[in-house]
Amino acid sequence: MKKPVSFILLISFLCLVGLPCLSQQEKQQTQQEKEQEVSTQEITEKMPRRSRPAYSRAGRKDPFRDLIAQQEARRTTEGVEGPLVSVENLNVIGIVKARGTFTAIVTSPEEFPLFIKVGHKFSDGFVLSIDESKVIFRKTTERGSPLFKPRDIVKEINPEERR
Repeated sequence: MKKPVSFILLISFLCLVGLPCLSQQEKQQTQQEKEQEVSTQEITEKMPRRSRPAYSRAGRKDPFRDLIAQQEARRTTEGVEGPLVSVENLNVIGIVKARGTFTAIVTSPEEFPLFIKVGHKFSDGFVLSIDESKVIFRKTTERGSPLFKPRDIVKEINPEERR
């Protein structure tokens, strides 16, 4: 009987002595955190802020735009059908009508076939319309810069290939 009672008394004594120590450690930690916050705030207030150059385009090209990084980003995000293929380099080899809509079969310069529909985008334009014997592309850019007036390019199927 003496052992459990003495054990309980010992544990209660340790708890009474340990609680003030724990609370004091917590106070020290919060003080250190506050000091660190104050020092980081002082440092950030003293550092100059980064700002972008103020520039008004007024209809001109933006000289601060990184053109090379944009081209590389386009190449990595889009595949063969995207910006790597130009409207000028496409050859129409066939047109198919399925479920009331036309789908054109074109080849890229690498002779890779693409199935395109109205609205399909390319590096310098998009497909405006498709009918039984021709595909009309709308060219909106020339060598990366937008055209003032978009140009329509009509590509027809060769008469030998029509049925």
